[in-house]
Amino acid sequence: MKTYLPKLSEIERKCFLVDANGQILGRLATRLATILMGKDEPFYTPHLECGDQVIVINAKGIRVTGRKAKEKIYQHYSGYPGGRNTCTFEELQAVKPELIISEAVRRMLPKNRLAEKMLKRLRVYAGPEHRQAAQKPVPIQI
Repeated sequence: MKTYLPKLSEIERKCFLVDANGQILGRLATRLATILMGKDEPFYTPHLECGDQVIVINAKGIRVTGRKAKEKIYQHYSGYPGGRNTCTFEELQAVKPELIISEAVRRMLPKNRLAEKMLKRLRVYAGPEHRQAAQKPVPIQI
């Protein structure tokens, strides 16, 4: 029996809509990374980009368990002396809630050239409105 390898032209991409309101960050990010990689598809191939597109709305309503809201720190370093910026989960959620979900998903994707392509298929919005209505996203529960 031969192993089936799909061609890129044979892969049919779907578009999913996920509501992040009240969801736990880690559990949501794990499920989103699985969909973006295509691991939930029967024709999953590690060296091909066979995942689907995901739209996340209500990123402002994401939550974390325990004391992580006050203790979890996000860091960015510009490369220059004194260029290290840090902020907590609460501070970042007030300013850029989209960044919290996209960073969590980015860190769960494989560390290779496909990760950037997979991450481009993730759209995160702070509120309930999104601009991908033309793709006709299918709402899913996570």
